[in-house]
Order: sequence, then C-alpha cells, then structure tokens
Amino acid sequence: MNTTLLAFVILYLVGTMGIGIYAGTRIKSTTDFAVAGRSLPLAMVITTTFATWFGAETVMGIPAKFVQGGLNAVVEDPFGASMCLVLVGAFFASRLYKMSLLTIGDFYRHRFGEGVEIFCSIAIILSYLGWVAAQITALGLVFSVLSGGAIAPATGMIIGTSLVLVYVLIGGMLAVAWTDFIQMIVLVVGLSLIAVMAGHQAGGADKVLDMAKANDWFKILPAEHTAKNWIFFIGTAVTMMLGSIPQQDVFQRVMSAKDSATAKKGAMIGGFSYLAFAFVPMFIVASSLIIMPAETKELLANDPQKVLPTLILTKMPLIAQIFFFGALVSAIKSTSSATLLAPSTSFVENILKNIHPGMSDRQVLLSLRVTILVFTGLVLTYAIKMQGTAIYDLVSSAYQVTLVGAFVPLTFGLYWGRATTQGAILSIVGGIGVWGAFMANSAWGELFPGQLAGLLAALAGMVLGSLMPQLIPDRRTREAHMA
Repeated sequence: MNTTLLAFVILYLVGTMGIGIYAGTRIKSTTDFAVAGRSLPLAMVITTTFATWFGAETVMGIPAKFVQGGLNAVVEDPFGASMCLVLVGAFFASRLYKMSLLTIGDFYRHRFGEGVEIFCSIAIILSYLGWVAAQITALGLVFSVLSGGAIAPATGMIIGTSLVLVYVLIGGMLAVAWTDFIQMIVLVVGLSLIAVMAGHQAGGADKVLDMAKANDWFKILPAEHTAKNWIFFIGTAVTMMLGSIPQQDVFQRVMSAKDSATAKKGAMIGGFSYLAFAFVPMFIVASSLIIMPAETKELLANDPQKVLPTLILTKMPLIAQIFFFGALVSAIKSTSSATLLAPSTSFVENILKNIHPGMSDRQVLLSLRVTILVFTGLVLTYAIKMQGTAIYDLVSSAYQVTLVGAFVPLTFGLYWGRATTQGAILSIVGGIGVWGAFMANSAWGELFPGQLAGLLAALAGMVLGSLMPQLIPDRRTREAHMA
C-alpha cells in the first residue's frame, strides 16, 4: 500500500471539500445554488466548462481506446464532445442566456408547454446515469490502486462519492465553480509534468510520435470508404456532439456567466481547450508502450484503464505520482460534482415543481439538496452493479437518449418560428421510439446506427408535426387565447 499517496489523495479530497463548504456560506437563494448567481467571470466559465468534460474517461478511457484503434476509435470523445461546447457557444449560449432561465427544461416549458418540459427533462436526467457512474467507478479504482487492493473498488466508490457529495450539497454550483478552478490548475500542471517525464523516458517525444504514425493512429476517417462505414462514423460523431447540447450541466455553465458574451466565449474556449489537452493523456499512454511494452500490452488486453496508473506507480518518481493522482482526482471530482448537481436541479425545477406548484424559494432549495442526496445514492448503487463496464462505454452510451429525445426540440424551438408543440411531441415520440426499436433489435443496429435512426425520426417528427393540421394546441396559441 502506498500510504503517502493515499494520504495525499484523502487530504486533497478533504481540502477541496472545505473550499466547497466555504462557498456554501454565500448561498442565499435557489439562483445562487443552481447557477452561481449568474456572476462567474470568463476565466471561471472556461475552467468549469473544461472541467466538466475532462473527467475519468479523458484520463483513463480515451487513451486506452486511442492506442487500440487510433483517432478513429475516439471520434465520439474528445472530438464530438469538444465540438459540442463550441456549438453551444456559437449557436445556443447567447440566446439561452438572454431568456434568464434556471434550467434547460425551463426552455421546453416556455416554448412548448409542460408536457414537453417533463418528457425532455426525464430524458436529460436519465442520460446522467452512465456519466456519473463512470466518475464514481474511477474513484473506486483510484482508492483500490493506491491501497494495493486493501480498499475494495466498491468501498472506494463510497468514500470518494461521499466527500464530493458534501460540498455539492452545501455549496451547489458556486462550490463546483470554485473547486473546478483550483482542480483544473492541478490537472493541467500535473498531466503536463507527467507528459514531459514520459516523453523523456520513452527516448523523446519524436519516438512516441513515430510509433503512432507507424501504427496509423492519426487516421481519423474510416479505413474503408463504404457507405456503411461512413454512416456509422457520422452516427458516432454526432452522439456526443449533438446529444450533449441539451444537457443541464452545459446549460448551468452558460447561465452562470456574468453576461451573454462571457457565456459564449467561455463555452467555445473551454471546448477548444478540452480538445487540445485531451491529447496529453493519449501521449502518456502511447509512451508506456515504449517504456514498459510487455506490461502495457498485457493491461491493454485485460484491463486497459489501469495502463496509466500502472505506468505512474512503477516508472515515475514520488513527486510525479503525487501530481498525477492529484490531476486524476481533480478530473473525477470536477465532472462528478457537476453531474450530481445538474440532474437534481432539472428534477426539482421541471418535474417536482409541476407536481407541487407554489413552492417557496426555501422549499425549492431544500428539495434540491434532498434530491442530490437521493440521486447520488441511486447512481452509486448503479455504479457498483455495473463494475467491469469500461469507463469510456459508460460515458458514450449516456448521450443517445438526449440526442434522439431532446436535441431537435431545443434547436428547432430556438431557430424555427413554425415549430409547434405538436411537432415537438412527435419529435420526442418518434426519436425515442425508433431508437428504442433499434436497441431492442441487435440485427437492425448492425445495419444502421440506432442513435442516427432516432435522430432522423426526431427531425421528421418535428417538421411533419409542425406543418400538418394541429390536433394538439400549440403553447403560443393557448397563451394568446388566454390573454
């Protein structure tokens, strides 16, 4: 057991928890808790946006996929994920910010009515199960590795999640933003230091790049230019690129900015920064094939997520180990804190308040904290039961439901004046229905990507439902009639 490292990780977790608790003393209202009082400067919007995306899968999942299949194997993340943030900044941030909404679900209510609000919010909440579970799984792995197996992964999940939960419960989005700012500094410095050391041990960065070229790892497009390969390539690319846009954690960062210009710039800069820095852990794992070829090949075959921790623990000095696990814990904590807060906020604002209208701000704030506690318990249980599932797979599967159920109503609601409530309902029903059918029939999924089929059905449902005679009263028509 590496007691020094384990003590450092626990001390770091407790320290950031203390910062989050202090941030909680500044929480006076639901707006403070959910969107940090709409007060964050550009630097904090960038770091908290970058931090949300740079999670366990970026450090351990993406590099393993990269050395197994090159850039083509990681099209979904980081390429699709980073472009999501760029698209949010370019096309969604300013418009949504000016509407002064608390959640992304509020937009669906404002544009299409309560029914669409509830259905889209449920889809968004469900999409967080896999993403949060991936971060909790990584926390368990960290404690297990550092303790030499003395702490079981499930026990490590409980310990790590509990420490993150405390400051999220108390400080909300403000605590998340403050801790993200510190954690991203630790992450960037730590992984950069490790990359320099790994390159040196591998005989120079040029040796690593030459190996990558020799293995065709830099090829991102399909190897065979067939229609089927391109269709699946597009389906993979759009899953996180578009499916992550109607997400509460992204929306909270947009709405937490001090103004619309900051929201727009913060999302775009955060996206490009994430794409650039995601290559650092890929480089480190590629270096491991030169530094410890036999061990790396064995781990890639049996447990690829342990390649990077094994390299650090067996080939790097103590200071590098401290920086690496500080960076890893920072990545996990920043993402897990955001993904605990976001679905809980959506549930209270867009589902609970429809069931119990007229709640006071104090009651809403209490409900938020209770919901976070309950949601954390559910996801922790899910993560423990899903042990053995790859971190990358847990994350990539999370966004298909929002891609087919929530992206089209959001985009058309913002940009197409003729979009109606009926169109939104048919879009949701068609998208989720077709996607579900493909998920249930594996033979269909082998011929055409289910998430792309669902997206096309959602598009058709929106256009046809909005242009055909309106059997379902439109939200704007009802409001005009009531006025």
